[in-house]
Amino acid sequence: MRWSRRRGVLGVFATVAAVGFLGAYVVVPTGAALAEASAQDAGATTLYAAARSDAQSLIVDIAGETSAPELSRGSYQVFVKPKPKPVPVAASSTKAASGWAPPSVVPDPGSAQAIAFDMVASRGWGTGEFDCLVALWKKESGWRVNAHNKSSGAYGIPQALPGTKMASAGADWETNPATQIAWGLGYIGGRYGTPCGAWGHSQARGWY
Repeated sequence: MRWSRRRGVLGVFATVAAVGFLGAYVVVPTGAALAEASAQDAGATTLYAAARSDAQSLIVDIAGETSAPELSRGSYQVFVKPKPKPVPVAASSTKAASGWAPPSVVPDPGSAQAIAFDMVASRGWGTGEFDCLVALWKKESGWRVNAHNKSSGAYGIPQALPGTKMASAGADWETNPATQIAWGLGYIGGRYGTPCGAWGHSQARGWY
């Protein structure tokens, strides 16, 4: 009886021991594998971690600064080419836009041009201004006292438009060259300053 009991106990103990060894064989390798996997996961680098490690950052401490840091624009310089200033053209220039100037004129005594020469000199204008006047009125009327433009109504040596304007210089404005010239010089002086100013305008625009 004792031996039988002992054999039964030993059989149970052997069974438990066998189960224990089997469990250790199954559980231990699995636990080791999980532990190794955890260790590998702990040392792995994720995409987010890699991005953060490559990111660049600049930390500026300006708490103790009295002014913000200045940024340099580099070593380049910008040059702006200035626009040339236009050269003013004097109104009294004797030359037209084409560069041509009226030639010097010696008026015949007693002629309309002789009267104009004296009137020009009395205004303080030089012979150059007289030359411009000769060219201007030669173009306008040919220095004819009765020159009449039928299309516009201009009349006389200065081609007043209308001709009745010259009545302010004299009642004989239709036939007297002195009256017409006096009015014409007054018109030129008031609007263009000098005969050369009127001549330049006439060359540029075709009228004065």
